[in-house]
Amino acid sequence: MDDNTLKTFAYISISSYRIKAIKAMQNGNETPTQIANDSDIRLSHISKVLKELKDCAVAECINEQERKNRIYRLTPLGHEIAENLD
Repeated sequence: MDDNTLKTFAYISISSYRIKAIKAMQNGNETPTQIANDSDIRLSHISKVLKELKDCAVAECINEQERKNRIYRLTPLGHEIAENLD
């Protein structure tokens, strides 16, 4: 891992919610409801977690224009971090 990836990894690893959300998204494209159910995080917290993951380029929304049922997935950086979280 390069320095920027390590910094992002450190940021992710200090939050159990971020870790759980990333692990839930490893399976593929997910809606916030699916992520919440898979990670045992309340839906009200998932929005904040997803925004944090998007801001650090770990996750992306593939249908940002939609108001409901947005779909999120890990970026290549997100997959690299997810592999190292185990």
